[in-house]
Amino acid sequence: MNRGIAHFGKPWISLIDGVCMGGGIGVSIHGAPRVVTEHAMLAMPETAIALFPDVGTSWNLPRLPGAIGNWLALTGARLRGADAVHAGLATHYVLRERLPALRQALLAGDAGVVTRFAEPLPEAGFALHRAAIDRCFSRDSVLGIIQALEAEGTAWAAEQVAILRRMSPTSLCVSLELLRRGAGATLDECLEMELALTRVVVNRHPDFREGVRSVLVDKDGAPNWSPARLEDVDPAAIRAMFAA
Repeated sequence: MNRGIAHFGKPWISLIDGVCMGGGIGVSIHGAPRVVTEHAMLAMPETAIALFPDVGTSWNLPRLPGAIGNWLALTGARLRGADAVHAGLATHYVLRERLPALRQALLAGDAGVVTRFAEPLPEAGFALHRAAIDRCFSRDSVLGIIQALEAEGTAWAAEQVAILRRMSPTSLCVSLELLRRGAGATLDECLEMELALTRVVVNRHPDFREGVRSVLVDKDGAPNWSPARLEDVDPAAIRAMFAA
Protein backbone atom coordinates (compact mmCIF):
# COMPACT_ATOMS: atom_id res chain seq x y z
CA MET A 1 0.00 0.00 0.00
CA ASN A 2 2.76 2.48 0.86
CA ARG A 3 4.47 1.70 -2.44
CA GLY A 4 1.17 2.18 -4.25
CA ILE A 5 0.69 5.60 -2.68
CA ALA A 6 4.19 6.66 -3.70
CA HIS A 7 3.65 5.59 -7.31
CA PHE A 8 0.06 6.83 -7.55
CA GLY A 9 -0.42 9.07 -10.56
CA LYS A 10 -2.64 11.65 -8.88
CA PRO A 11 -2.17 13.94 -5.87
CA TRP A 12 -2.51 12.00 -2.61
CA ILE A 13 -3.69 14.64 -0.16
CA SER A 14 -3.41 14.16 3.61
CA LEU A 15 -5.19 16.40 6.11
CA ILE A 16 -3.66 15.68 9.52
CA ASP A 17 -5.57 17.14 12.46
CA GLY A 18 -4.58 14.87 15.35
CA VAL A 19 -2.25 12.01 16.24
CA CYS A 20 -0.38 10.58 13.25
CA MET A 21 2.16 7.92 14.21
CA GLY A 22 3.71 4.89 12.57
CA GLY A 23 1.25 3.60 10.00
CA GLY A 24 -0.42 7.01 9.87
CA ILE A 25 2.89 8.44 8.70
CA GLY A 26 3.05 5.70 6.08
CA VAL A 27 -0.28 6.59 4.48
CA SER A 28 0.65 10.28 4.30
CA ILE A 29 4.41 10.71 3.86
CA HIS A 30 4.53 9.05 0.42
CA GLY A 31 2.01 11.46 -1.07
CA ALA A 32 1.50 15.22 -1.25
CA PRO A 33 0.38 17.74 -0.28
CA ARG A 34 0.57 16.84 3.40
CA VAL A 35 -1.36 19.34 5.50
CA VAL A 36 -1.06 19.64 9.28
CA THR A 37 -3.09 21.78 11.66
CA GLU A 38 -2.12 23.23 15.03
CA HIS A 39 -3.61 20.05 16.57
CA ALA A 40 -1.48 17.63 14.55
CA MET A 41 1.12 15.49 16.29
CA LEU A 42 3.47 13.33 14.23
CA ALA A 43 6.02 10.75 15.39
CA MET A 44 7.75 7.48 14.59
CA PRO A 45 7.86 5.88 18.08
CA GLU A 46 8.90 2.35 17.08
CA THR A 47 12.12 2.15 19.10
CA ALA A 48 10.00 2.32 22.28
CA ILE A 49 8.78 -1.22 21.51
CA ALA A 50 12.13 -2.37 20.10
CA LEU A 51 11.06 -2.16 16.49
CA PHE A 52 12.40 0.34 13.92
CA PRO A 53 10.99 3.02 11.61
CA ASP A 54 9.08 1.17 8.90
CA VAL A 55 6.27 1.88 6.36
CA GLY A 56 8.92 3.17 3.95
CA THR A 57 10.28 5.82 6.30
CA SER A 58 13.76 4.32 6.02
CA TRP A 59 13.70 6.17 2.67
CA ASN A 60 12.08 9.39 3.90
CA LEU A 61 13.86 9.97 7.20
CA PRO A 62 17.43 10.06 5.81
CA ARG A 63 16.25 12.69 3.34
CA LEU A 64 14.97 15.14 5.93
CA PRO A 65 17.14 18.23 6.59
CA GLY A 66 20.38 17.62 8.44
CA ALA A 67 20.18 14.88 11.07
CA ILE A 68 16.50 15.44 11.89
CA GLY A 69 15.61 11.98 10.54
CA ASN A 70 18.03 10.24 12.89
CA TRP A 71 16.73 12.27 15.83
CA LEU A 72 13.11 11.40 15.08
CA ALA A 73 13.87 7.73 14.41
CA LEU A 74 15.93 7.07 17.52
CA THR A 75 14.11 9.15 20.14
CA GLY A 76 10.54 8.96 18.79
CA ALA A 77 10.34 12.74 19.23
CA ARG A 78 6.84 14.14 18.70
CA LEU A 79 6.37 17.01 16.27
CA ARG A 80 3.36 19.22 16.86
CA GLY A 81 1.66 21.40 14.29
CA ALA A 82 3.97 23.48 12.12
CA ASP A 83 7.04 21.68 13.48
CA ALA A 84 6.17 18.82 11.13
CA VAL A 85 6.55 21.20 8.19
CA HIS A 86 9.85 22.54 9.49
CA ALA A 87 11.10 18.94 9.77
CA GLY A 88 9.93 17.95 6.30
CA LEU A 89 7.24 15.44 7.25
CA ALA A 90 4.45 17.81 6.18
CA THR A 91 4.22 20.39 3.41
CA HIS A 92 1.61 22.95 4.57
CA TYR A 93 0.31 24.38 7.84
CA VAL A 94 -3.44 25.15 7.88
CA LEU A 95 -5.53 26.10 10.90
CA ARG A 96 -8.18 23.59 11.95
CA GLU A 97 -10.97 26.13 11.49
CA ARG A 98 -10.11 26.40 7.79
CA LEU A 99 -10.16 22.66 7.03
CA PRO A 100 -13.86 22.52 5.99
CA ALA A 101 -13.30 25.28 3.45
CA LEU A 102 -10.11 23.60 2.25
CA ARG A 103 -11.92 20.31 1.74
CA GLN A 104 -14.62 22.05 -0.26
CA ALA A 105 -12.05 23.82 -2.42
CA LEU A 106 -10.20 20.56 -3.08
CA LEU A 107 -13.35 19.04 -4.55
CA ALA A 108 -12.76 21.19 -7.63
CA GLY A 109 -9.81 18.94 -8.40
CA ASP A 110 -6.83 21.28 -7.95
CA ALA A 111 -4.50 20.23 -5.14
CA GLY A 112 -2.66 23.53 -5.57
CA VAL A 113 -5.40 25.39 -3.71
CA VAL A 114 -3.78 24.22 -0.49
CA THR A 115 -1.30 27.08 -0.77
CA ARG A 116 -4.18 29.59 -0.51
CA PHE A 117 -5.10 28.23 2.91
CA ALA A 118 -1.60 27.78 4.30
CA GLU A 119 -0.45 29.93 7.21
CA PRO A 120 3.04 31.41 7.61
CA LEU A 121 5.11 29.06 9.72
CA PRO A 122 5.84 30.05 13.31
CA GLU A 123 9.34 29.37 14.56
CA ALA A 124 10.03 25.66 14.99
CA GLY A 125 9.67 24.38 18.52
CA PHE A 126 13.03 22.64 18.11
CA ALA A 127 14.77 25.69 16.57
CA LEU A 128 16.87 26.28 19.68
CA HIS A 129 18.26 22.74 19.43
CA ARG A 130 18.52 22.54 15.64
CA ALA A 131 22.30 22.88 15.47
CA ALA A 132 22.78 20.38 18.31
CA ILE A 133 20.57 17.87 16.52
CA ASP A 134 22.83 18.04 13.49
CA ARG A 135 26.02 17.96 15.54
CA CYS A 136 25.03 15.00 17.67
CA PHE A 137 22.68 12.84 15.65
CA SER A 138 24.90 12.81 12.57
CA ARG A 139 27.40 10.51 14.31
CA ASP A 140 28.03 7.06 12.87
CA SER A 141 27.02 5.09 15.95
CA VAL A 142 24.47 5.34 18.73
CA LEU A 143 27.22 5.45 21.33
CA GLY A 144 28.84 8.24 19.33
CA ILE A 145 25.54 10.13 19.39
CA ILE A 146 25.28 9.73 23.16
CA GLN A 147 28.87 10.88 23.68
CA ALA A 148 28.21 13.95 21.53
CA LEU A 149 25.05 14.74 23.48
CA GLU A 150 26.88 14.41 26.78
CA ALA A 151 29.50 16.84 25.50
CA GLU A 152 26.79 19.43 24.80
CA GLY A 153 26.22 19.88 28.54
CA THR A 154 22.64 21.17 28.18
CA ALA A 155 19.40 20.06 29.81
CA TRP A 156 17.94 19.25 26.38
CA ALA A 157 20.91 17.04 25.49
CA ALA A 158 20.70 15.26 28.84
CA GLU A 159 17.02 14.59 28.18
CA GLN A 160 17.86 13.03 24.81
CA VAL A 161 20.46 10.79 26.45
CA ALA A 162 17.90 9.65 29.02
CA ILE A 163 15.41 8.85 26.26
CA LEU A 164 17.97 6.86 24.28
CA ARG A 165 19.07 4.93 27.36
CA ARG A 166 15.47 3.79 27.90
CA MET A 167 15.15 2.31 24.41
CA SER A 168 16.17 -1.15 23.31
CA PRO A 169 19.92 -0.95 22.57
CA THR A 170 19.52 -3.40 19.71
CA SER A 171 16.59 -1.46 18.27
CA LEU A 172 18.56 1.79 18.32
CA CYS A 173 21.50 0.23 16.50
CA VAL A 174 19.25 -1.49 13.96
CA SER A 175 17.36 1.76 13.31
CA LEU A 176 20.50 3.81 12.74
CA GLU A 177 21.92 1.17 10.40
CA LEU A 178 18.60 0.99 8.55
CA LEU A 179 18.58 4.73 7.91
CA ARG A 180 22.21 4.65 6.82
CA ARG A 181 21.37 2.00 4.22
CA GLY A 182 18.14 3.73 3.28
CA ALA A 183 20.00 6.91 2.39
CA GLY A 184 21.50 5.15 -0.61
CA ALA A 185 18.50 3.02 -1.62
CA THR A 186 15.29 3.49 -3.57
CA LEU A 187 11.92 3.47 -1.85
CA ASP A 188 11.16 0.02 -3.25
CA GLU A 189 14.47 -1.28 -1.91
CA CYS A 190 13.74 0.28 1.49
CA LEU A 191 10.33 -1.37 1.68
CA GLU A 192 11.87 -4.76 0.87
CA MET A 193 14.63 -4.21 3.42
CA GLU A 194 12.09 -3.28 6.10
CA LEU A 195 9.97 -6.35 5.36
CA ALA A 196 12.95 -8.70 5.65
CA LEU A 197 14.15 -6.96 8.80
CA THR A 198 10.68 -7.21 10.38
CA ARG A 199 10.77 -10.99 10.07
CA VAL A 200 14.11 -11.09 11.89
CA VAL A 201 13.24 -8.60 14.64
CA VAL A 202 9.79 -10.00 15.38
CA ASN A 203 10.59 -13.70 15.15
CA ARG A 204 14.21 -14.03 16.26
CA HIS A 205 15.02 -11.30 18.76
CA PRO A 206 13.50 -11.19 22.27
CA ASP A 207 13.41 -7.40 22.57
CA PHE A 208 10.35 -6.86 20.38
CA ARG A 209 8.12 -9.07 22.53
CA GLU A 210 9.57 -7.49 25.64
CA GLY A 211 8.94 -4.00 24.31
CA VAL A 212 5.33 -4.78 23.43
CA ARG A 213 4.86 -6.32 26.87
CA SER A 214 6.33 -3.37 28.70
CA VAL A 215 4.74 -0.54 26.68
CA LEU A 216 1.44 -1.96 25.44
CA VAL A 217 0.45 -4.92 27.63
CA ASP A 218 1.68 -4.57 31.21
CA LYS A 219 2.56 -0.87 30.74
CA ASP A 220 5.12 -1.10 33.53
CA GLY A 221 7.82 0.86 31.70
CA ALA A 222 10.41 -1.65 32.88
CA PRO A 223 11.58 -3.68 29.88
CA ASN A 224 14.38 -6.23 30.22
CA TRP A 225 16.41 -5.65 27.07
CA SER A 226 18.88 -8.19 25.72
CA PRO A 227 21.56 -6.98 25.79
CA ALA A 228 20.71 -4.39 28.41
CA ARG A 229 23.40 -1.86 27.51
CA LEU A 230 24.43 -0.20 24.26
CA GLU A 231 28.02 -0.93 25.20
CA ASP A 232 27.26 -4.66 24.93
CA VAL A 233 25.66 -4.63 21.47
CA ASP A 234 27.73 -6.59 18.96
CA PRO A 235 28.02 -4.66 15.66
CA ALA A 236 28.44 -7.96 13.81
CA ALA A 237 25.12 -9.17 15.21
CA ILE A 238 23.42 -6.01 13.92
CA ARG A 239 24.87 -6.50 10.43
CA ALA A 240 23.78 -10.14 10.50
CA MET A 241 20.18 -9.08 11.05
CA PHE A 242 20.24 -7.34 7.68
CA ALA A 243 21.74 -10.38 5.97
CA ALA A 244 19.23 -12.90 7.30
